[in-house]
Amino acid sequence: MAKVVVMPKLGLTMTEGTVSKWLKKIGDPIKEGEPFFEVETDKLTNTIEANTAGVVRHFFVEEGTTVPVLDKVAIIADAGEDISALLGGAPAPAAAAAPAEAAAAPAAAPAEKKPAGRVIASPAAKKLAKEKGIDLALVTGTGPNGRITEDDVKNWKPAPAPAPAPAPEEPPKVKASPLAAAVAKDLGLDLEKIGAKDRVLAEDILRYLESTREKKEEEAPKEELVPMNGMRKAIAKNMLNSHMTSPTVTANLSVDMSAMKNYREQLKAKEIKVSYTDLLVKFIAKALTEFPLLNCSVEDNKIRYKHYVNMGVAVALDNGLVVPNVTDADKKSLTQISAEIKELAKLAREGGLPMEKLRGGTFTITNLGMYGVESFTPIINQPEVAILGVTTMEDRAVVRNGEIVIRPMMTLSLTFDHRVVDGSVAAQFLQRVKALLENPALMLA
Repeated sequence: MAKVVVMPKLGLTMTEGTVSKWLKKIGDPIKEGEPFFEVETDKLTNTIEANTAGVVRHFFVEEGTTVPVLDKVAIIADAGEDISALLGGAPAPAAAAAPAEAAAAPAAAPAEKKPAGRVIASPAAKKLAKEKGIDLALVTGTGPNGRITEDDVKNWKPAPAPAPAPAPEEPPKVKASPLAAAVAKDLGLDLEKIGAKDRVLAEDILRYLESTREKKEEEAPKEELVPMNGMRKAIAKNMLNSHMTSPTVTANLSVDMSAMKNYREQLKAKEIKVSYTDLLVKFIAKALTEFPLLNCSVEDNKIRYKHYVNMGVAVALDNGLVVPNVTDADKKSLTQISAEIKELAKLAREGGLPMEKLRGGTFTITNLGMYGVESFTPIINQPEVAILGVTTMEDRAVVRNGEIVIRPMMTLSLTFDHRVVDGSVAAQFLQRVKALLENPALMLA
């Protein structure tokens, strides 16, 4: 039975989605639960599965089209089913025949014809053959006395046309050295286009290829205008909104990570493998419970204090950025945080993040340390009031007890909303984070 496929509503706040890619073509058979198309929202790219089985008969929209939720995007139906009513009365497009439903070829090989005479077939076979336009004289019956059954018609395939005999190779019109002839054949080059005077040599082919490459470079467009995808547009909108909403200040503070390196190695020796991001989420969550102003949000002229820490961890994707949240990070163990961050990153890269994991954050960490960045000014993820940028860890010369020593140092870059967070509060928060990272035992205090 024909069924209209609509743009799904993937979250409470979703109003529209973009069909970024069709995973099936018109005429393709499809099973229930099989991937059908990809939908891009302002946050994620999701793979949508077919909710019925049949044949893909019609697309209402092309790839790249943005559609309101619950609007029609496609039709799945049986191969011969009339879908004109679903198309608003327009004639239904012909579906490409599936392998088991191939129609008779108009120019079937004459050798396939059986001797003239009465064809014995069941009524169901005759009806199906008529619907599919199959000449029963071409079908071999498997029933009693050679009777053609309905399955014989369903499984019938036209005989492939005989392959044309290969044309004899013509001798080249242009003289060429053996090496040049071999190279031209491998590259599929026409020796007549090389433009040599007497005989084409290998160096003539090299000059021709070089001139062709230069010509292509000259013809290549100097500029290209590409529309932003849904995620990029959302990021642009949110970043501009954040910049216009919050008067921000960024404070930087260097931290000696020697104790954290030792702490991580001790955990590793106990077969507890965690990343520095995992550790930062755990330690910063504790600091946020002591500095509630860094964990609040602003609503008109009111401050909403939040007695929980939902730590956003920025995850870079090929086409943008998402910030899933580790919920109640202040109440979870380090191993729970580590497992959740790994799962969130995996879901983000696969396009399977649930929308609830992208809402309700109270503070965000963004890490550019793996790219060697030493300092930056992250933009606040609204409606939060602060974000912490994490930079690279590198050995630096520092003074300890009057002596110059080498220590693994990391700079933390805190951007904060000056409407509610004063510089002194932000500095005290950074000092507390520094104290915790340089003295992990304070986590027990």
